[in-house]
Amino acid sequence: MLYLHYGLLIALAIGLCVAAFTDIKSRRIANWLNGAIALGAPLYWWASGMSLWPDVAWQLGFALIVTAILLGIGYIGYTLGITILGGGDIKLLAALALWITPLNYMTLLIIMAMVGGLLAIYFVIRRVVFKPKTPGQLPYGVAIAAGALWVITIDNYDTLFLGAMSG
Repeated sequence: MLYLHYGLLIALAIGLCVAAFTDIKSRRIANWLNGAIALGAPLYWWASGMSLWPDVAWQLGFALIVTAILLGIGYIGYTLGITILGGGDIKLLAALALWITPLNYMTLLIIMAMVGGLLAIYFVIRRVVFKPKTPGQLPYGVAIAAGALWVITIDNYDTLFLGAMSG
């Protein structure tokens, strides 16, 4: 069961890297990728030994709340005519809420904000100094992926790295 647990985390990490790469290239995160990430969560719950009640129920409730908040943010941006988060970003964050506990999700958001801020500074400098013909939207999937990769690595650090060194 442990191998399945870590195999699913590796699959999630690969999916996050694909999301970041495609967001850089096309400013889009594919629906099939977000769907695959969301559909992988129940397998992860099972492999992690989460009980249906209360563990899975809390995770589903948390994911529903996160999704509602993200949809609200997207709707506000849409009505104001600005892009706060793209649709793919919203779906990716909602799918990740199925995988990541509420406390770790807060860490994801903090890391995401820091990486997003660095990305914004980079894009401003790049536009001012080099004036390239690049899309005006930030590939925020990069920041989301960085935050999620940080969280899944730190959350599993002891068994991933320390266990490997002691064995």
